[in-house]
Amino acid sequence: MKKSPLVTVYITNHNYGKYLKKSIESVLAQTMKDFELIIIDDGSTDNSRGIIQAYEGKKNIRTIFQKNKGLNITNNIALRSARGEFIVRLDADDYLDKNALLLMSNALKDNDEIGMVFADYYYVDAYGNVTGHERRFSFDKGEITLLDKPAHGACTMIRTKCLLDLGGYSEGYKCQDGYELWLRFIEKYKVENINLPLFYYRRHGRNLTGDETKILKTRAKIKKDLVSKRAGGKLPTLAVVPVRGEDMDPEDISLRTVGGKKILDWIVTSALGVKDIFKVVVSSPDKRVEEYVRSNYKGSRKVKFIKRERVKAQLNEGLVDTVKDILPDVSVDKYKSKMAILQLSIEYPFLESIYIQKMINTIQVFNVDSVICVRPDNNIFYKHNGHGMVPAFKESIFPKLERDYIYRREGGASLVTLKAFKKHKGFIVGRTGHIVIDPVAAHRIASNLDLEVANFLSKKRRI
Repeated sequence: MKKSPLVTVYITNHNYGKYLKKSIESVLAQTMKDFELIIIDDGSTDNSRGIIQAYEGKKNIRTIFQKNKGLNITNNIALRSARGEFIVRLDADDYLDKNALLLMSNALKDNDEIGMVFADYYYVDAYGNVTGHERRFSFDKGEITLLDKPAHGACTMIRTKCLLDLGGYSEGYKCQDGYELWLRFIEKYKVENINLPLFYYRRHGRNLTGDETKILKTRAKIKKDLVSKRAGGKLPTLAVVPVRGEDMDPEDISLRTVGGKKILDWIVTSALGVKDIFKVVVSSPDKRVEEYVRSNYKGSRKVKFIKRERVKAQLNEGLVDTVKDILPDVSVDKYKSKMAILQLSIEYPFLESIYIQKMINTIQVFNVDSVICVRPDNNIFYKHNGHGMVPAFKESIFPKLERDYIYRREGGASLVTLKAFKKHKGFIVGRTGHIVIDPVAAHRIASNLDLEVANFLSKKRRI
């Protein structure tokens, strides 16, 4: 029998004929030659077949033509076909640096404890022009203690036996880029980054990663499913919705209507859609808010109104003292501190249940103390230094290092474990994790214009 190659590279292709040859040739040009290449065409209808057939019969190349099955089924087909000790997927619209296989395989050979290595990479456009450089945290310098920034799904090299031991890729998720595998992988094996750009990731409008909302919600479901399989997976959560009311704040919007529904109801409905939430407390000094909640949620065991002292509802007053007043009234002692407290804001009516559940699951998956909702922000920020406007950061353009990325807090929600809340007396405390939410969930109502936009967006959110 032929000696097994060190590395199996497989290319997955669906209608990327215009980029496919570049991808294949980047593998054949590798300085490390101990590899096999499997080219899998997943039901293409363009000129891909002809391109692939030109490589049939060549040394160490195998081809597979199949009806369209989707990425993860195709990943598992490649895994079953692989003979290499290490395996790496290359998407048909991306391509490798000539030293990619050499450097990644050396990293795995040098350390038997490492099960996965992934590299930095360049962004290129549809024409192959470099448009950016993705630089990750350095594992060697000890910058990583929280593994909530997954490797890119493709161009990651994995020990084949580790992947087989995990049962391969889950075929239950159609829209995901390796996130589910990452969460399962880091529970059992060590991972490491190579701080060199070793592949070229093409962004051209047809990428799977282009549908951000779909991917974010798929990742939320992945976390939920992962936690549900664990013993004692539920994390009882108290949701608190603080409302000042028009008596204290003439611009209060809690009882304004968006999409034919009170804004307060949008938030409460989202909270009620989360199984881990055992109680939703609306707290306000406003009599009208109290009457509305007591009337509209009269038959609900999960919704409760608790009066908030006026002095604790003033502008610039935090919610800590209010929550301390609420805790004795909601029987939290039975949870023995294994619970969480969720703060929700009426200014963000479109934060859906799926994102709230994702926050709860993030605490469980990554063992953090608190979680916030964010959106990445690549704007250039300035500050006034007394002489004029200067960049707020050392870089005059958006930072390129992963550790310097900027995230804007959005969604109006924060989640904290009861233990951390009591210890630090706050909501965003200790080791803080994050979830990225979509632009609709991040919409804040702070003006009449925002309210008009919210009425339009309500058509996209039917809670």
